Amino acid sequence: MALRCLVTRGRTLGGLDKAAAVASKGLGQLRGLQTFSLPELPYDYDALEPAISGDIMRLHHQKHHQAYVTNYNKAVHQLQDALDKGDASTAVGLQGVLKFNGGGHINHSIFWENLAPISQGGGEDPHSSLGWAIDMNFGNLEALIKKMNTEGAALQGSGWVWLAYDSELNKLRVETTANQDPLVTKGLHLVPLLGIDVWEHAYYLQYKNVRPDYLKNIWKVINWKYASEVYVKASTSV
Repeated sequence: MALRCLVTRGRTLGGLDKAAAVASKGLGQLRGLQTFSLPELPYDYDALEPAISGDIMRLHHQKHHQAYVTNYNKAVHQLQDALDKGDASTAVGLQGVLKFNGGGHINHSIFWENLAPISQGGGEDPHSSLGWAIDMNFGNLEALIKKMNTEGAALQGSGWVWLAYDSELNKLRVETTANQDPLVTKGLHLVPLLGIDVWEHAYYLQYKNVRPDYLKNIWKVINWKYASEVYVKASTSV
């Protein structure tokens, strides 16, 4: 029930209609609760090679992301049944499943948009207002990349490293979240501009257990155009 709000209210994803739209692609309806469907990728599975192999992208999208969607939808049905029966214990017990799988869907839906083939601008430096904000908040792009790589490599277990816009302080921040926790768990004022998946399933087939190499190479296919569009919308609506 809590994750329903994450995809139906732009404010819950940080006051950002674009990010909410990405996360809610393919929503279905189950009475008062919404279900998800797996979004299509905006590029072929092998389009990000050699930075990310086609095998990894196919497995990551078709198996892992699909599992989050399937398990979230199952939990939504169970929640609706519990609510119809007035079964508060079951409804409360489902919140962890909804958060994990709903968060997995939201995070991955943003992640796919954060990537682009080199032929479509992947890896090109951010310009305009986001480029300026990065320089103001971190010194330069290289410093930001170093910070995100350091924090991503140091994250224990599985999780995500984020470039976020803080709408309260009007500044950029680097944040990490554990497991599949979406950025909203750190505060409604944080808008996800860029999220990098540091779960092993995102890189192990290609990079084995060397997460720093994956983090180094993923910047070659980062879609700064998407992040810039999100930043402009978020920062001008404050």
